[in-house]
Amino acid sequence: MLTLMSKLAVSILMSAATFANPGNPTSPKALSFGASAYVTIDNQIRVAVNKNEEVPVEILLRNANDLIVFRQTISKKDLKYALKMNVDELTDGKYELEIKSEEGSIKKELNLSTQTSQATSRVVAMQ
Repeated sequence: MLTLMSKLAVSILMSAATFANPGNPTSPKALSFGASAYVTIDNQIRVAVNKNEEVPVEILLRNANDLIVFRQTISKKDLKYALKMNVDELTDGKYELEIKSEEGSIKKELNLSTQTSQATSRVVAMQ
């Protein structure tokens, strides 16, 4: 039997936007940026950020122990920004992707797991 291992990034778009407005949590302030994230066909994470104003934005990836494993700062001058994150070297488990500015943040949950697939080969022998 041949065992193949491949890293899968699953359930990235289970997202909830959180906003920094402690005075009135029922009416959050709108962020000056939008963000999207999805898993590509080759199991990388693609993140895109579109800003309406010139504010610095930071992209963070944290593991289950709340340790930062990836950090990227987007300059306030860059109104559109996209990146691909290769997660092949990360261990399996839950991660949190956060895109944040001073106004608030958008958080997305990410689960990395290794899937095992088995391919059987048949050998035919004749005597």
